[in-house]
Amino acid sequence: MKTSWRTASLVASAAAVLALTTACGQDSPPSATSQNVGATAGTGDVGDIGAGQAGGGAQASASPSGTAGELNVSTNAELGKVVTDSLGLTLYRFDQDTAEPPASNCEDDCAKTWPPVPADDATAGEGIDKALLGSVDRADGTKQLTVAGWPAYRYVKDVNAGDVKGQGVGGKWYALNPQGKKAQAADRPGLSTREDAKLGEIVVDENGMTVYRFMKDEAWPKPVSACTGACLEKWPVVSPVDFEDTKGIQKKGYMTFTRPDGADQQTINCWPIYTFAGDKAPGDTNGQGVGGTWYAVRPDGKPVGASEK
Repeated sequence: MKTSWRTASLVASAAAVLALTTACGQDSPPSATSQNVGATAGTGDVGDIGAGQAGGGAQASASPSGTAGELNVSTNAELGKVVTDSLGLTLYRFDQDTAEPPASNCEDDCAKTWPPVPADDATAGEGIDKALLGSVDRADGTKQLTVAGWPAYRYVKDVNAGDVKGQGVGGKWYALNPQGKKAQAADRPGLSTREDAKLGEIVVDENGMTVYRFMKDEAWPKPVSACTGACLEKWPVVSPVDFEDTKGIQKKGYMTFTRPDGADQQTINCWPIYTFAGDKAPGDTNGQGVGGTWYAVRPDGKPVGASEK
């Protein structure tokens, strides 16, 4: 299966970060062994989030039209070009599917939240390459539309033409661009900043989703995450991002650490960082202040609207 350059770059991110960052509380680079440190287990305050994560959640009262009709290209201010059906509804792809060979791994409750797009009547409109359209046989015997091999879906919470509420849901669902790749703003760094009308300058990930800090975590003398278990379903960790793939982020204390489950997590100024499953679209800040312990992150790693420990 083909992968984007940004996905491929994550494979080497942890090693690259080691050479770029300094240890917490130090001004000079430490040895490699001091960079990847364990975290202690704990239970975080997870707060309440909206439904609609990958594979389930509450559904909208009505599903989109069952037909696809003429596919077209719509331009979204944040994501660029996205594929839409004849009603202007956005089409999505699922990271747990495969394109080579095409295969769908969204069934049962998942398929109720993310209705598969039928292939039978789908045609290529302006901006759509007919050669990239295909189909895959689903377990129920129906044929699902594919774009460049990727099975296509709608999202039940998209009710108006142009809605992209499914973008980034669960860290696994993304709008399709006309080439079948994940739609996202062109040349967006792995981590960067944006100016929020209420919160000021805050950190966002490569999909424009707000990045947060958990006030029960620790940064010194080493990063420790207090968000484990069910907490991680609502507050996914930010995976390692090479510092060269950031813009506007403080370099001091920019490092990774290894969590108890073996996954590596990025930090800013040594503080572990996360996204929020309750943020459904770029620009959302629904995680701000949740439980009095979760806050958006400034470029220097400080929490917005909360006092440091």
